[in-house]
Amino acid sequence: MTLSEYLSALVGKRVAVVGAGVSNVPLIRLLLEAGVSVSVHDRRSRAQLGAQADEWQARGAVLQLGAEYLDTLDCDVLFRAPSLLPVHPALMRAAQRGVRITSEMEAFFAVCPCRTIAVTGSDGKTTTSTLIAETLRAAGRRVHLGGNIGRPLLSEVPDMRPEDAAVLELSSFQLHSMDCRPDTALITNLSPNHLDIHPDLDDYITAKKQIFRHQRPGDCLVLNREDPLCASFAAQSPGQVRWFGRGGPVENGVWLDDGVLWRAEDGRRERLLPASEIRLPGEHNVSNCMAAFAAVQGLADAEACRAVARSFGGVAHRLEQVRTLEGVDFCNDSIASSPTRTIAGLRAFDKKLILIAGGHDKHLRFDGLAEEIVQRVKRLYLTGETAQAIAAAVYAAPGYDPKRLPVTVIDDFRQAVLAAAADAEPGDTVLLSPACSSFDHFRNFEERGNTFKSIVNELEHRRP
Repeated sequence: MTLSEYLSALVGKRVAVVGAGVSNVPLIRLLLEAGVSVSVHDRRSRAQLGAQADEWQARGAVLQLGAEYLDTLDCDVLFRAPSLLPVHPALMRAAQRGVRITSEMEAFFAVCPCRTIAVTGSDGKTTTSTLIAETLRAAGRRVHLGGNIGRPLLSEVPDMRPEDAAVLELSSFQLHSMDCRPDTALITNLSPNHLDIHPDLDDYITAKKQIFRHQRPGDCLVLNREDPLCASFAAQSPGQVRWFGRGGPVENGVWLDDGVLWRAEDGRRERLLPASEIRLPGEHNVSNCMAAFAAVQGLADAEACRAVARSFGGVAHRLEQVRTLEGVDFCNDSIASSPTRTIAGLRAFDKKLILIAGGHDKHLRFDGLAEEIVQRVKRLYLTGETAQAIAAAVYAAPGYDPKRLPVTVIDDFRQAVLAAAADAEPGDTVLLSPACSSFDHFRNFEERGNTFKSIVNELEHRRP
């Protein structure tokens, strides 16, 4: 089905778009330009939406805004925002009335004309997706990178060619109940996450499994052999399974053996490169490279993998080096919105750090993170909703010594950053790695990371 055919099939139907965020704004424009009857539902007010709301209404859209935005979902088809799961009572009532619940991403899969590689997992999705895209480009392919990485692709479909590749980062919110069939699906790892949105851990895991459930025998699923939960999905895969991880050789996939990355297809091995040549720091990025190079097997040769591994310096907000001031390094890892991601960031350094953490409460445990903090952090600054919970976990962690690890709780984010900078000594690294999402004080992790960088870059001296 083409995009034009998809949109034409919606003409004459009542279509509701719930949530006017990043992915749905281009969708609203597409629908209105195609002559579809659209209602836009968003929690924000008319004043907050501004000129955008004026434009939609001028084109014929009906607006339902504010606290009652979900009260009337009188439609035939409903495009949901990623964070509004189909298990929300308002959407469940709509579904019971016969409303078809879908999303911008589900529509993209229905009309995408080229090969799709989809990536999900609890940690490493963005870096792995970007590594895949960069490796395919190094191999000479035209690539469209989007999805949860912040770039909706549905409106770009007319510019896509069959020989192109679409690389999609998919969150559990996007995958929940979604009908999708990527040519290659990849799951980086799985650990408890987003339990403030998902009803329970089983719902979160079930959502992640949607990435491969509709695949066929000719498709491929790439799994982390070091993650027992991920590895268990192999028995449920309709298609071929490739593996990545440390340990001995595999028939299909990428592994690390004695410090060297290898890749195999049907048992035929090729040497990629020593892990020491990977530019991205940290053991977790060795895993991200292995995952990416397994996903592009058959599409990118070993030389393209080597070139990207040696040159790719990372994505903004992921262990991003901000600046060095008076002998102190400042590093932005705002993407670290879960304890496991912050643990990976801490392990990327070979010294004790000054850590700034805390944020929105996703109902996750901090015990494991606290143990890592005791071992790898010299000063801890906590801010946001979870500050007290993280502090309590650190105090209870084995080996905690308040003299060796001072813990400071500062509610104001800016003041927390300034305090960390002032207390640092030459040779220290101040790391922002929150272990929590940003929604207590920021719109997203990008805004949080940019705020951190702005504060740091404005400093003339570390101490007032």
